[in-house]
Amino acid sequence: MLSDGAVSAQHIWKRFRADRRQSLLRDEVERARRRWRRDDDSGWRWVLRDVDFVVEPGEAVALLGANGSGKSTLLKILTGVMYPHTGRVGVGGRIGALIEVRAGIHPDLTGRENVYLYGALMGRSRVDVARRFDEIVAFSELEGAIDRPVKFYSSGMEMRLGFSVAASLEPDVLMVDEVLAVGDAMFQQKCLDRIRAVLAQGRTLVFVSHDLAAVEATCGRGVWLRDGSAAADGPIRDTLGSYRRYVESRMEVAGHGDIGAGEVRLDQIDLAGPSDEGGGARTDEHFEITMAFEAGQPRLAMVHVGVSEGPATPIFALAQKADVGAGRTVARCTIPRLALPRGRYYVWVGLTDHAGGDLLAWHPAARFDVVGPDLDPTPCAVVRLAPVHVPAEWVLDSEDPSTRER
Repeated sequence: MLSDGAVSAQHIWKRFRADRRQSLLRDEVERARRRWRRDDDSGWRWVLRDVDFVVEPGEAVALLGANGSGKSTLLKILTGVMYPHTGRVGVGGRIGALIEVRAGIHPDLTGRENVYLYGALMGRSRVDVARRFDEIVAFSELEGAIDRPVKFYSSGMEMRLGFSVAASLEPDVLMVDEVLAVGDAMFQQKCLDRIRAVLAQGRTLVFVSHDLAAVEATCGRGVWLRDGSAAADGPIRDTLGSYRRYVESRMEVAGHGDIGAGEVRLDQIDLAGPSDEGGGARTDEHFEITMAFEAGQPRLAMVHVGVSEGPATPIFALAQKADVGAGRTVARCTIPRLALPRGRYYVWVGLTDHAGGDLLAWHPAARFDVVGPDLDPTPCAVVRLAPVHVPAEWVLDSEDPSTRER
């Protein structure tokens, strides 16, 4: 028997049948041949493969992975919306789940009626829901639409209603899918504030999101799903690092054929840090990026350089106008004090013309490791926009209350 707030997934396998197309005679013959050879598994696609993990009460766990990796399917299995092909699932206590915008919401009912319906699905009594009704409506900011049929709501309004009910009725386990991306920036922050309050009460959170900054700010542990299998499971920053390196490697492979396809080609890139680090990078010390470009004809260009943790969105970006001559042009960018904490980073490079058109497509060109301190922690669910290290000195003075002037 699991304690309230605990989640257990033991060797979960899940498959779906592939989409059936209009069959031709040769397809039926081939299908019959496979059945005769007992090789008829081609009509199925495995979306979860031996996924195994346990979430302790009060833990905040993120499910990470690319689209199609099995995150939403796993969340639906944990909430009981669907069953695994093999394996065992257990969740202790009440579940508050927001796994799809319209999950648990009936379009023909009003917002008011859906609040009570959703509460009943969570195992709450009508009296209990009524006691929290005003709080739910106020949080969702739907006071003027609560008696309107939900089929006339926008997707953002439906998400507000669903999240407000799921998070306000004190679930033992809160499971939230990517649907938070539907809301506007202000409501997203309200959701993160509510999640922080839920975690402060010792509740359990299972969070699915492509917003890696929000994931890192909210969760202490990450499970990375890759092609239906758990590729990593550990502290959130370590798991995010593995996932970001994987994303970067995929982008490098995908981009190799396009790097030289523009009017300007990146021929070489060199990175240099303090000499005592053997060419590596160190926090708060100088860092140099040297690029050699090849062009068929002279061009007036804007050279763009960015540094990211993997995806194309940079932590910071620099730009400089440059006369790129015919043949080889060398550009050197020196950063006097590199404001990055310890970790692995990637240099992205691109060139544009005066109208913003690509002369060299924005692409990852090199990677490097930074030696230095770790990032200072933030309060739970407070999203850091960029992992920038800012040196600071602190002075704390204690004052005796009896010496204060009255």
